[in-house]
Amino acid sequence: MKTIGEMISSLRKEKGMTQNELAEKMNVTDKAVSKWERDLSCPDINTISKLANILDVSVDELLQAKKKENSNTKLKDLINLIFKAVALAMGIAVVVLNILDKIDTKSSIIMLGIGIACIGIYLLDEKENKK
Repeated sequence: MKTIGEMISSLRKEKGMTQNELAEKMNVTDKAVSKWERDLSCPDINTISKLANILDVSVDELLQAKKKENSNTKLKDLINLIFKAVALAMGIAVVVLNILDKIDTKSSIIMLGIGIACIGIYLLDEKENKK
């Protein structure tokens, strides 16, 4: 899915319009259109209908663009990476410690349980994100 800026840019180009031509039709500067397309700003809510009309799409289609990735998404990605790393580390630790005969069965089961829980949490989050 595209950001709203990417959506505006691709629709404008499909219509064979320059940023300046779109700006003139919207009664804004070409700098404003450039900022929209680079996701540095968004069109005013009062002009969305006019923009959709000029680009020959519905307002719904225009607004279906995804939001630019924010810090919450980056934090979520980092947490998911940590869950995968912990799961992998637990598995490797159990194997190595068993080879070295430095771990008992109870500790192995606990460590593997932690790893499985981490993978489970990661997979649940992935499933939720796909909805």
